[in-house]
Amino acid sequence: MYQYPFDDSHKIGVIGLGFVGLPLALLLVDKGFHVTGIDIDETKITKINKGETYLPDISNEELNSKLSSNRFHVTSDYNVVSTLDVIIISVPTPLSENNEPNLEFLISVSNKLAPLIKKEQIFILESSTYPGTTKEIFKPILEKSGLEVGEDIFICYSPERIDPGNFQFSVTEIPKLISGVTKKCLLHGQKIYEQVFQRVVPVSSTEVAEFTKLLENCYRFINISFINELAILCDQLNIDLWEAISAASTKPYGYSPFYPGPGIGGHCIPVDPLYLQWKAKESGYMNQFIKLSDEVNKTITTYISTQIKKLLAGKENSKVLIYGVTYKKNTNDIRQSPAIDEIIPSLLKVNVNVTYTDPFIPELNICGENFKSIKVTKENLQNYDCVVILTDHLDPSLDLILEHAKLIYDTRNVTASIGNSPKIIRLGSGKN
Repeated sequence: MYQYPFDDSHKIGVIGLGFVGLPLALLLVDKGFHVTGIDIDETKITKINKGETYLPDISNEELNSKLSSNRFHVTSDYNVVSTLDVIIISVPTPLSENNEPNLEFLISVSNKLAPLIKKEQIFILESSTYPGTTKEIFKPILEKSGLEVGEDIFICYSPERIDPGNFQFSVTEIPKLISGVTKKCLLHGQKIYEQVFQRVVPVSSTEVAEFTKLLENCYRFINISFINELAILCDQLNIDLWEAISAASTKPYGYSPFYPGPGIGGHCIPVDPLYLQWKAKESGYMNQFIKLSDEVNKTITTYISTQIKKLLAGKENSKVLIYGVTYKKNTNDIRQSPAIDEIIPSLLKVNVNVTYTDPFIPELNICGENFKSIKVTKENLQNYDCVVILTDHLDPSLDLILEHAKLIYDTRNVTASIGNSPKIIRLGSGKN
């Protein structure tokens, strides 16, 4: 049985070195652990070993510092698992084409782990998933090892809460939920994470922890979809929604502000609620709020595309510059980006000449066409009939756009400081 606290002789593995796994691995190194990162993507392994980051929240300097400590190594070879004390799994859990849970990555990893397991290892699953996954999918595969969960090996679930591009909270400041398949499992997971995070919050079961993650993102999913629907309404009623939100935010209780935008993107918010909806349907219940919110979320991207086309009406060979193609600011995450999946393709279909600029995405392929991010200058802004702001990156080129663009369609209210201007149309501002 382990003695607590862990010391620097203990080895932790992190499987899946994406937006969640890599920052967590580096944090564990900071806390004194020997960490091995495992990922099947050889490109990521090569980049890390060269000291080259692929995440905007992590600098090359930070990455090289961890590598030079000799306490951080990366590999694609799963055989290293047998040398580890703790294995944290943070692999993608996307949706299938039918909007149902796709656990192929988790199942694949679990099957690779099973023959390598040794006694007293601790497994912590962090991937977002539906209630029941840890016990119904993950646990039975690991039990193929012949070892008893809760006595020989220990299984926990701890939902990730990393928010790429958010510099307000460090990873250690975000309270960490932890659950276990058994009480002993919970104890092990709790003791490990208490050495890493400022606050660890134990919950009674893995199902509660899995549900909590979905609850958090359903809350955001529903409220963002609701405020996007109000943006469309306010354009019809000639009311400035942004001003109304600001006014409502002065109420000290019973109100939390949400802001409109071009649609929901990323891995969590568009995916997690549909995981819960699938689980609800499996139990014979249909969650109406999630279903309706999903429909509204699709409506806003169509509405924005239509508004852009209205602004270009009557202009032949119209040219549009898209500012920001990631789903949120200050990150290079383009998963389910409304700009890439919906808005730009919609403009291309009606022969609009589309160019984009994004400090985090140097090139893209959309609808079989290759695009490269351009450098914004005072001169080239004159070539565009409209600049569409889809992401509110903190980037100097935005100042040039605000000053020199002929026409701006702003979906993020980044032009608020300018005030009213005939060349600026804001989503939800009452100008239709």
